[in-house]
Amino acid sequence: MKRKVQSKRSKTPWNKGKQVGQKLPLSLRQIRSIRARLKRDQQVRELALFNLAIDSSLKPLDLIRLRVVDVSRGQRISAQLSITAPASKRRSAFVLNPETRASVTAWIKHQELRASDYLFPSRLHASPYLSARQYARLVESWVSSIGLNPRDYGTHSLRRTKPALIYRKTKDLAAVQVLLGNTKLESTERYLGSMRNKAFTPMGRRRRSS
Repeated sequence: MKRKVQSKRSKTPWNKGKQVGQKLPLSLRQIRSIRARLKRDQQVRELALFNLAIDSSLKPLDLIRLRVVDVSRGQRISAQLSITAPASKRRSAFVLNPETRASVTAWIKHQELRASDYLFPSRLHASPYLSARQYARLVESWVSSIGLNPRDYGTHSLRRTKPALIYRKTKDLAAVQVLLGNTKLESTERYLGSMRNKAFTPMGRRRRSS
């Protein structure tokens, strides 16, 4: 009986007890605030991870399983990338802005990573790369550091942020579809969900209804 109890405990999902449902995307002001704090605290790894998560819009499991070779060509981080996502095996195309490329380059040099290494190796021996639980805890610390409720945000908030900003500006579902790597437009519509009906300002505050 004891073995069965231990087995059940070991299989407890990392997100048990956490609020489920769609998480909110970040606003431009919130992105800048988190970046500023990570820079101030000289969090080289976390800054690279945060920037890459926003720019790539990759699924969390695909993001944490990236290798150095996925984002670099020799010593240079590519501005335009088209990769086969490690976990989902889907083709994803995205553009990295100069700030993201600089932060990822700084992290690779700081850690002296080789092309075949995982881009975000775990600091624990149990896993060769950052675990989903570790990533979720980092995101929780980031949003909490700028006064946001961590119950409203999660790893998928970072995946949804760039699509949300693009859709708000262009209303172009096809562009969002490409960014998310969805094969069907309907999947993109479902993923955006209620976000399509929410009017929020560039400062991250919802507009008051008249």
